[in-house]
Amino acid sequence: MKILFNRNDEVTRFLDALKHPLRDEIELLRSILLSEQGLEENIKWNGPNYSFHTEDRITMKIQPPRQIQLIFHRGAKKIEQPKTRLIDDNSGLLTWKENDRAFASFKSVQEIENSTSDLKAIIQKWISATK
Repeated sequence: MKILFNRNDEVTRFLDALKHPLRDEIELLRSILLSEQGLEENIKWNGPNYSFHTEDRITMKIQPPRQIQLIFHRGAKKIEQPKTRLIDDNSGLLTWKENDRAFASFKSVQEIENSTSDLKAIIQKWISATK
């Protein structure tokens, strides 16, 4: 696995302490997220969180440890809902909660690997739509 320089050591220590059964999945998702230019990693809401220019945009939900979810959002503050979904996605990866909030769920490295190109496209679209 490629080592990325923008990994946050605090996040790594947090994950090391958890001894999470889906750590390989978490690390693969970290690599995919951190390959996107401008995303910064921290801990928020008891999991890895990714912000763009200090604005929270994607949070990794790692508990309960049956699956990993990437939550796509526009931060913690309530913002007026857009009339349509923020991005178009035909991959079937996203489950929409509101027009500005969706999630993708993964239970295995294989699922993530099979979805990597679609996931990268979603991440890029999400960052672009929420700048």
